[in-house]
Amino acid sequence: MKKYVLFILYLLFISLSLDSSNVWVEAERFSNKGGWVVDQQFMDQMGSPYLMAHGFGSPVADAKTRIFFPKKGWYYVYVRTFNWTSPWYNGKGPGMFQLKVGNISLKEAAGCIGNDWCWQYLGCIKISNSFNTVSLHDMTGFDGRCDAIYFSTNRIPPPSKKSELDLFRKAKLSLLHKSCNIKKYDFVVVGGGIAGMCAAVAAARQGLKVALVHDRPILGGNNSSEVRVHLGGRINLAPYQNLGNLIKEFGPVRGGNAQPGNFYQDSTKLDWVMHEKNISLFLNMHVIGVNMNGKHINDIIASNIETGQETKFEAKLFSDCTGDGNLGFLAGANYMMGRESKQMTHENRAVDMADSITLGASVQWYSKKEDIQTPFPVFEYGLNFTEENKQAVDKGEWTWETGMNINQITKAETIRDYGLLVIYSNWSFLKNRSELKSKYANYTLDWVAYVMGKRESRRLIGDYILNENDIEGNKIFPDGTACTSWTIDLHNPDPINSKFFLNHEFIAVTKQTLIYPYPIPYRCLYSSNIDNLFMAGRNISATHVALGSTRVMRTTGMLGEVVGLAASVCVKHNANPREIYKRYFNDLVLLMREGAGKKGLKNNQTYNKGASLMDKSGQ
Repeated sequence: MKKYVLFILYLLFISLSLDSSNVWVEAERFSNKGGWVVDQQFMDQMGSPYLMAHGFGSPVADAKTRIFFPKKGWYYVYVRTFNWTSPWYNGKGPGMFQLKVGNISLKEAAGCIGNDWCWQYLGCIKISNSFNTVSLHDMTGFDGRCDAIYFSTNRIPPPSKKSELDLFRKAKLSLLHKSCNIKKYDFVVVGGGIAGMCAAVAAARQGLKVALVHDRPILGGNNSSEVRVHLGGRINLAPYQNLGNLIKEFGPVRGGNAQPGNFYQDSTKLDWVMHEKNISLFLNMHVIGVNMNGKHINDIIASNIETGQETKFEAKLFSDCTGDGNLGFLAGANYMMGRESKQMTHENRAVDMADSITLGASVQWYSKKEDIQTPFPVFEYGLNFTEENKQAVDKGEWTWETGMNINQITKAETIRDYGLLVIYSNWSFLKNRSELKSKYANYTLDWVAYVMGKRESRRLIGDYILNENDIEGNKIFPDGTACTSWTIDLHNPDPINSKFFLNHEFIAVTKQTLIYPYPIPYRCLYSSNIDNLFMAGRNISATHVALGSTRVMRTTGMLGEVVGLAASVCVKHNANPREIYKRYFNDLVLLMREGAGKKGLKNNQTYNKGASLMDKSGQ
């Protein structure tokens, strides 16, 4: 009886909330985003993309859009927002912004209270005109965030529970009963980082009709201007020396982490993919669902980041190049996460007891020196910097690494936000309180990433799990493909940083083991339990220790190339990925000998190759 009453009350709540005179405004749909950025990294956890005022401490230009009010009169105003420093600071946060309707600013500042994503009530406003401009006015430049705005004629906020909010949001956006666009392909690649780009192009050049689905506005993943990590590893290695020629066609010619955006040649990558006649590119599309037939993927559903419009992609074959293994996870693929124990893997560098620790994520940044002194606001939100624990630097690249000891999927926003917190807190100390403040007086923050560069999360399990002993022992497998050449490069918290920030470290150190270039088994590149799913990138079938060698981007690009070629063999023989290993591997060998890239190009990928035993032996 009690459950029945609660259900009736919930239906009443929904009916009142869905009053047609109420107005829902989705922030990422603002027609003029001003200086605000669209952040979709955490929509699986918090429910939506959102706008963020990412100004490195300087307020950004207003985001504006024009909306229609079906009824004039008084409206209660709610904003879904998040006080992002609340995990570390019990007080008003720095992400303050004002909501403006026409020329009227609501007095209550948004984004600075509460300790989770919530509906903040901003007050009541009288609407006298049917059409009004709604603006988000940033007050600080410190990453205020807005998911949605709700104008209600009755004082009932939208639901907060994610499952209920998802339905409510779709209803308000008229998406509940809107049919999907349906598109059919031979091969669908999800994830437009280096691995996904190479998988898509390799398959397209073999004549497959390919869709490349990517949830950002630009390609490249960690090698894009959003993250700014340079390519690493070697290409053109035996036994298949033409693998990697693809990367010469689009790979940036300058190395370096946390460099100016043009170093990463975003437009070159985009043009390269766009000019492949057999590829359809879908940017700003996030996969939200998978339809299965037993252990076979029939199709996937992707939602447009800004419009919410859903598209169904049907294909014979799919490849998960998302890094996080998102597609595999939605399909029910077997996966690993964390560090395996010595008892499980018999690896020298494995830990005694298995745990959930992963390699961390980096939020990179740099400053520049101006001709005049530049101020920076005092930023003190839970981290206490002193002369003893400060980082007296003018940039932070890969070593600024966070989140090793918390879940890189479910706590991803916390990890990114902690990266921002330490950057702003340390910079504020250097500029305002440190004995070195005169040295930093003319320096200003010039760039801070808001898209974090991940190293490890889910690793999908294939028919073989690559391990340290295979790589160090140079064990030869009959299904070897592209080579990993990078050291076994595992990061750990810096002991000095741990002394001051135990369990909340943000500086990493590395211990590296040199290897000979090593061909990765094909069986690591397809799922053990989903029969038409490939994977390429940092989510291949490898232990935590082996991942330390396979994760760099020139290597993942070559693995993507192999997957694209293997997909063409599958289509040729109407076979699944496992059957290529069992019956048609010689067909793949012939394609790997040729590679998918243009021959005769000069090798422009000579930076950040990494040390190798090959160099020491003189070979």
